[in-house]
Amino acid sequence: MQEGSALPQTATALIKQELLSDPAIDADFKTTYCGEDEYALLPVHPWQANFLRYQPAVRQLLNQGLLQDLGLQGRAYLPTSSIRTVYHPDATFMLKLSLNVKITNSVRTNLYKELERSVEVYQLLAGEIGKDLGDRFPNFNIIRDPAFITLKIDGEPAAGFATILRENPFLVNPTTDATCLIALCQDAILGNGSRLSQIIRQLAQQEGRSTTEVSLDWFRCYLKISLEPILWLYFTYGIAIEAHQQNSLLQLQDGYPDHFFYRDNQGYYYRRSFYQRLDAILPGISQKSQTVCDDAVIDERLGYYLFINNLFGLINAFGVAGLVDERLLLAELRTALATQPALIQGSSTLLQHLLCQSHLRCKANLLTRFHDLDELVGPVSTQSVYVAIDNPLASRGVHVA
Repeated sequence: MQEGSALPQTATALIKQELLSDPAIDADFKTTYCGEDEYALLPVHPWQANFLRYQPAVRQLLNQGLLQDLGLQGRAYLPTSSIRTVYHPDATFMLKLSLNVKITNSVRTNLYKELERSVEVYQLLAGEIGKDLGDRFPNFNIIRDPAFITLKIDGEPAAGFATILRENPFLVNPTTDATCLIALCQDAILGNGSRLSQIIRQLAQQEGRSTTEVSLDWFRCYLKISLEPILWLYFTYGIAIEAHQQNSLLQLQDGYPDHFFYRDNQGYYYRRSFYQRLDAILPGISQKSQTVCDDAVIDERLGYYLFINNLFGLINAFGVAGLVDERLLLAELRTALATQPALIQGSSTLLQHLLCQSHLRCKANLLTRFHDLDELVGPVSTQSVYVAIDNPLASRGVHVA
């Protein structure tokens, strides 16, 4: 086995501890398999388990008795928006499992560099960076992944078995009104509009205000708890996060944005210009995780994930629902960017491009798929196809009569 942990306990110990607290597992199983011994338990997605059984190397291990299939055990976990990350409201950890299935341009097995990145980011945030971030932005939270485990085959960690343990921030209050941002913005299955549109219209009725007024207040709240801390982290410590809509969890309070959660161990970048500072905080950073990238590349990635995918997508959801003139929300976003103290910090040109350039670089998912590119393999600069699109933040696009 190969495992890593930023916690005092190993991944094996954490998994056994979780199983011991599971009331759906019988006492005999706990006595036989959850003790302090040299054996490790490795959670695998049911679909993946069936896939792995037919792989020659795995069949050999099973035949030799070096690997044992214990079948389905314990309580039923729920899939999340990422499909392969599963959750139970009473479990201390979510499990980010491997799937040999291509979803959104990538085969979704956990690569070794991602396993190490999980522990590395946990360690970074456990120190001065995390404290500084939490003190300044108490309504912003990065869901961390403190441990991983995988099987080694022929001396190498096997991606098909790799499992990551993710914090469950909703353990204390599983009924918290938290949802993936994309689930707020997408059209409802029954064709009655997005959940966002229903929330805004209900708030407008309750408060006796127009949907335009409520939409503007709602959007300002969202920018406060998402945009500000993400840019602060980027310009203060050189850490970028892939905060697209699927990686963004939003907790509501009385219908308004109250707490922002970012989740995804893959989606981190360290600006090369900040490497020495980060290496001083965590010596040896990125040696295993391969997370350092050129500033210009990260500018492009953050520009797409945070602005085009997340914020422009959210503005589009308001506009499609007829809640508010999109130009008003674009003006709010432009004002928020123009007043950022980070505008003159570092070598990044991200904010200047967003405010002044007529075109922006946008990831083309369909073209990336046509070119059969796996976005998790190879240099970050060539993993995806990017194209130029009109910039709605350019001054000509935000004038309101």
